[in-house]
Amino acid sequence: LKMMLSKPRVGQRLIAASISLFLCCSGVQAQVTAQPVKIGVMTDMSSLFSDIGGDGSVIAAKMAVEDFGGKVLGKPIELISADHQNKPDVAANKAREWYDNDKVSVIVDLLPSGVALSVSEIARQKNKIVLVSGGGTTRLTNENCSPTTVHYVYDTYSLARNTVTALMERGKKT
Repeated sequence: LKMMLSKPRVGQRLIAASISLFLCCSGVQAQVTAQPVKIGVMTDMSSLFSDIGGDGSVIAAKMAVEDFGGKVLGKPIELISADHQNKPDVAANKAREWYDNDKVSVIVDLLPSGVALSVSEIARQKNKIVLVSGGGTTRLTNENCSPTTVHYVYDTYSLARNTVTALMERGKKT
């Protein structure tokens, strides 16, 4: 834990940055109706992606809320978290529960891409915000683009294109 706090991983920095982005957004006031403002960190805590998300994402979110002073628009900020078990259907069901019953204002993290896509669709249907800092699929910004989803990271196209372009500029052909 001490190492995690002193040297946060890139994914955890993205969680903190995306929460800060949400809290600073001028358009947030329309989405923030619940008291307190609830942020849901939906991450993989038990399988393949738990090392790059998991508890580290939750800790990063807590640190971002603390850095922000614990309030936004005069309302306290509350964090909740859940393990989607790397299953899009589990994630979609949890998103529905959070938005409908728990009055969550925003869901963050959402890795891998299948989870991000399923939660993004629920958010679109319910006109709620999601901040994706885990999923990298281009579908989030192309065919599944949603006005309520912020894809706040790389995507698979940019990763591949930038790598290949850099290699070709150095004379690599294969």
